[in-house]
Amino acid sequence: MLFAPNRDILSQAKGVAMSFLRRTLQGARALALTVGLGAVAVAGSAALGNQAHAFELKGPPKIAFIYAASIKDGGWNEAIDASRKQVEKDLGVKIATSESIPEEATAFRAAVDLYVKRGFNIIVGTSYGYSGPIAEAAKAYPDVAFLNASGTTNGANLESFYARTYQAWYLAGMAAGAVTTSGKIGILAGFPVSVVNWDVDAFIRGARAMKPDTQVIAVYTNSWWDPVKEGQTAEAMLDQNADVIATNLSAASALNAAEKKGKYAIGYQIDMTSYAPKGILTSVVFKWENYLTPTLKAIIGGTWKPEEYGAFVPLSTHTVDLVPFSANISAEAKAKIEAARAAIEAGKLTPFDGPVTKQDGTVAIPAGQSMTDDQLWALDYFVEGAIGTMPPAPKE
Repeated sequence: MLFAPNRDILSQAKGVAMSFLRRTLQGARALALTVGLGAVAVAGSAALGNQAHAFELKGPPKIAFIYAASIKDGGWNEAIDASRKQVEKDLGVKIATSESIPEEATAFRAAVDLYVKRGFNIIVGTSYGYSGPIAEAAKAYPDVAFLNASGTTNGANLESFYARTYQAWYLAGMAAGAVTTSGKIGILAGFPVSVVNWDVDAFIRGARAMKPDTQVIAVYTNSWWDPVKEGQTAEAMLDQNADVIATNLSAASALNAAEKKGKYAIGYQIDMTSYAPKGILTSVVFKWENYLTPTLKAIIGGTWKPEEYGAFVPLSTHTVDLVPFSANISAEAKAKIEAARAAIEAGKLTPFDGPVTKQDGTVAIPAGQSMTDDQLWALDYFVEGAIGTMPPAPKE
């Protein structure tokens, strides 16, 4: 998902996207529910069912966050850790952390065991790779509450969570469409899995909502953090006359490339304004505290009932959000974007309201219909307006 110096495949981004890749590969897409964490067959969720009683925390709260890589990764983990610090302020508690705990069962379980022995009773994982181990830990410690960002497993004392990032990317696309003069823009992404594909497609549709003939060069780098490759890819897009570059990755090199050419840029995960101060339009950012603070309050207060298929939180919670638009966007364009945002938050607009046309011209979603959650989690094609070829999803 959901992105590590060492900024490599251990990054959290791998966790996010691979989680949803496996959901698709396992044929779980048919189980996607509107309240769920997408199309996922979750271990332990059958036992959860309609939980009659709220989880009861034993004793005063002691909270720990466990990270798969460095907290200072410039993206996913850094965004979560910023939220952890805010949660500390919101709740008036000190939260323990462990960094660079590998995404494998033995290492994760050892960290959990140590925390539990020290009296910790709320543990927050931050990686898809923890999905299996955290489910086993939740079974072993039924009196401990577990949360996991970008995870796939849920249970009576475990809830995985993610955000509807495509809603924010649609608005970012509107910003790009508002400023392009060449009619051609670019977006970099990691791997062609649904959680990434919906961001790319929403970005395209947002841009074309502002300028219908906009063409979007979409390139998957087949990596989650490769500053050199991302910079070179952005430069190639700029050479093709793209005048806005957006990144769906953690590195800032794509923004650097746009800034050097005097073009516009859109960042991701954290506010990337400092990397393109003249050309920045906005950044799509995570504010996980908007999910974590109320959820942890519910756990502490004895009212928490984990969602059966996990929490899939919308833009209206500001868990995924955009930083304020820069002066590069006109007041008129800002007003249109804010109107679209209000409509999304009110449930009157989705980024995938029909007709949704595929890149090859076939209609995926007819007029009068909207893409369902199961269709979102199964999304494996470019929409109309994309330049490039959607590569096959990586094999598990």
